[in-house]
Amino acid sequence: MEELSRRYLAPILGAYVVLGILFSLMVPAWEAPDEPAHYNYVRQLAQWQFPVMTNDDYDQAYQSEVIGADFDPAYSVEPFSYEDYQPPLYYLIQTPVFWLAGGELKAMRLFGVFLGVVTLYCAWLVFSRLSVLAGWGPAVPLLATAFYAFLPQHLSIQSSVNNDSLAELLIALGLLFLFRDLDSWQPAPDQPFSVWPSTRNGRWLVVVLSLCLLTKVTAYLLILAVGITIIATLRWNWPAMIRKGFETFTVPFLVGCLWWVRNLFVYGWPDFLGIEAHDLAVVGQLTTAEWVDQISAGEAGRRFLQTTFRSFWGQFGWMEVVMPRWVYSILAVFSILVLIGFIAARILPGRGLARLPKPLATPLISLFLLNLALYLAYNISFVQHQGRYFFSSLVPISLAVSIGIWFFIGQNKTLKQLPDYFWGYLLSTGLIGLNLLALFRFIIPTL
Repeated sequence: MEELSRRYLAPILGAYVVLGILFSLMVPAWEAPDEPAHYNYVRQLAQWQFPVMTNDDYDQAYQSEVIGADFDPAYSVEPFSYEDYQPPLYYLIQTPVFWLAGGELKAMRLFGVFLGVVTLYCAWLVFSRLSVLAGWGPAVPLLATAFYAFLPQHLSIQSSVNNDSLAELLIALGLLFLFRDLDSWQPAPDQPFSVWPSTRNGRWLVVVLSLCLLTKVTAYLLILAVGITIIATLRWNWPAMIRKGFETFTVPFLVGCLWWVRNLFVYGWPDFLGIEAHDLAVVGQLTTAEWVDQISAGEAGRRFLQTTFRSFWGQFGWMEVVMPRWVYSILAVFSILVLIGFIAARILPGRGLARLPKPLATPLISLFLLNLALYLAYNISFVQHQGRYFFSSLVPISLAVSIGIWFFIGQNKTLKQLPDYFWGYLLSTGLIGLNLLALFRFIIPTL
């Protein structure tokens, strides 16, 4: 099954590269969420200055003026530096690209496309691994990979300068090593405690978790999901659970301390993540309480759901490029059908795909629920109805979409007899068309 999927994966990867290059080169400079601030972090590193978050890093009035002027070259983007609190790994990796390209934004965007290709391949490995372990057919990983690759908003973010690209790569890698290592989680009773796992996949998982702590707070969700998986899988074996937790998290904790202690020296107790310094700086950003007072709780809830849905699929630029209502209507119908198919596949025995074993399902469900909780918590404080914040859990979301689609296909014997790759290509074709429509019909003419 893996060989069949691998053979038909190449066109999806190729199409992703082409679309990624188009987005990178044709979307006007800085017209991606927070791109100037991420770029300026790299610029400071390239000038041998390590960024520190200060109250001068955010000027709501100036930024609104610049964004409203579509980043007219008369305006400088250097004042956009409100990402200075972020962990440094992504920006350190981008710094050599900055040097080699002379600070050229498009080159840095293309590097993001490269990271996206690697992430897409890792996501496919995860989908294939789960399909093998669950006894599903090769159509499922191809469908999931197609959705992961060509979700328009996701593709546009991957083709910009944004540390989400590295965070998503680490999450996909971490899930892959986690699923490959689960079989070794029942240690011998006399196995000694260790800070380093005995298996190769376990060691790679530790490395990935360590890098997550130096990349982005959203990547921390993977660490929490792994912890929940350890508890859920080994819950009646306390020695094994403690031993596994000790060997999985000791090294990441020590690596994370390097960044956390630095932040405590710079920002003071208890701001070990720098988030409090960020929140103090973003004066003028609309809070949820102010917004509810302005328009009522009911209207706020409606807009929250609408904007979240639209910006998950595609609301481009700095949220000002909205596609026509008919596009979102079609996507809403598709989403509802997929959700119905996914639920039906889970509750109707014998009518859908076999259930994932609990150790495999736990990290996926945990990752999504943790992502949802983080999104809701963020929006309690600030009006940030951006569906792209769900991309940290795009692996389980893409898998759920593929299961929902396959449920309806599986109810018809004629449809099931079509080649396994057909459905992945069909979904890819539809989403590629949506990406081209969004880029050439909506994004470029508007921006």
